[in-house]
Amino acid sequence: MATLHPPKPPLHGTPLLLAALAIGMGNFLVVLDTTIANVSVPTIAGSLGVSSTEGTWVITSYAVAEAITVPLTGWLSRKFGVSRVFLSCYFGFAVLSALCGLSSSLGMLIGCRVLLGLCGGPIMPLAQTMLLRILPPDKQMLGTIMWAMTTLIGPVVGPVLGGYLCDNAGWSWIFFISVPVAFAGGTLLMLLLRGQPDPTEPARLDGVGLGLLVLWVGSLQIMLDEGRNRDWFADPMIRWLGIIAVIGFLAFLIWELTEKEPIVDLRVFRHPGFTAATITYSVGFAAFFANIVILPLWLQQNMGYTATWAGMATGIMGLLAILSAPPVGMASEKFDPRAIVFIGLLGLGAISMWRMSFNSEVTFGQMAWPTLLTGPFMVMFFLPTIGLAMSSVSPGEEANAAGLSNFLRTLAGAFATSLVQTGWEDATRRNQTELAGAMTHGNAVIDSMTSGGVSHETATGLLTQLVSGQSVMLATLNIFAVVAAGFVFSACLIWMAPKPKGPIDMSGGH
Repeated sequence: MATLHPPKPPLHGTPLLLAALAIGMGNFLVVLDTTIANVSVPTIAGSLGVSSTEGTWVITSYAVAEAITVPLTGWLSRKFGVSRVFLSCYFGFAVLSALCGLSSSLGMLIGCRVLLGLCGGPIMPLAQTMLLRILPPDKQMLGTIMWAMTTLIGPVVGPVLGGYLCDNAGWSWIFFISVPVAFAGGTLLMLLLRGQPDPTEPARLDGVGLGLLVLWVGSLQIMLDEGRNRDWFADPMIRWLGIIAVIGFLAFLIWELTEKEPIVDLRVFRHPGFTAATITYSVGFAAFFANIVILPLWLQQNMGYTATWAGMATGIMGLLAILSAPPVGMASEKFDPRAIVFIGLLGLGAISMWRMSFNSEVTFGQMAWPTLLTGPFMVMFFLPTIGLAMSSVSPGEEANAAGLSNFLRTLAGAFATSLVQTGWEDATRRNQTELAGAMTHGNAVIDSMTSGGVSHETATGLLTQLVSGQSVMLATLNIFAVVAAGFVFSACLIWMAPKPKGPIDMSGGH
């Protein structure tokens, strides 16, 4: 007769610390990959022989795939066990990161990025679940702060690390860098969790809901990415994608609200606190992500920055973010979290308005100050919003609420990437037309330069370059204005949430 081995006791001491760090590292790698390619898009596009516009598919394909697979997390964890799914995705992330780095064409890279996003999606919500599972009750707030900090710092470190690797080792290394870290973290966690309970239960997959989700999200994202290249709804393909996205979304809503075991349980939106916090989270994150997409592109394409310096200009916000996270986490448990979120978002909006004073002569130091001060306001936005959303749902709904919140946040980032690029390019063309029309003395300027010994072709080129550069500068300022408005709008949204009856529980419980 086979002997049943009893499960090992819970982890404690050094093994517990190492397990928590390995889990946090998994979440960090997944979030890092949302932005590590941002500053490298021009280099990747040039290397693969495509335009920078096509190169942004490297960002959006990963984000959309990640968003789509997040709702599958609940079914996967019930069917196969939380630890098994987390470790499988951890190792899969390592393998697919290697394949991304080995890609020799844009099609191969996008395909690998989609698979990478599918592996990364479940890691985000499961990392929080696993931290709360292995940590004792008195340490769970620290676990939530660790999870939130890796979610916060990942997008900030991404541009810095991506820029440095792109300039000094080649763009492939922005993907290769994750391979040894993911293998080491996954192996360590597998050894530490061996013998720990990992329960499973029968689980039914909502295949229709999943299919409809992929249909409307995929159609909408392709429409947003390709619309600017195809004259939007003047193109039949864009019109059809728009129709499919609308019909697919409506069918998805109807199906999920009537399905007994939906892949996305939309009934969690019956809680006003969760609804308001999640909408605020999505709109605010879209504005935040738009900033960290457009800044590196502008700095490299129009200000002459290398990928390394563009990453530094974006990532410096992480310095104060790390220092401010613990006090903000404690303040969220003592004061009205809505007020903290409101101040944080208004602060982010004020910094975007500060950036509207930039010009084509702006120095790195002048850009560094607003970026550095972004850190504390970013933490004031992220941490209390997550805590308020999770504390607003009923016991037993936390996992679904976390998955839905992550899904909408990731989707908002993907949509923001496409929209901000479209808005930037459209504003540039519009500004260039207006500047050229207003330049009544253009010929006189060219004649003045030619009389000074400059050839007519060179003079014309210099004037065109000047107009083009100013057009891009004005378009960038337009984007900063739109982003500022997005932050102010999301700051107002948080007041839709009812005032918490007591301090919110930052550990994710009640």
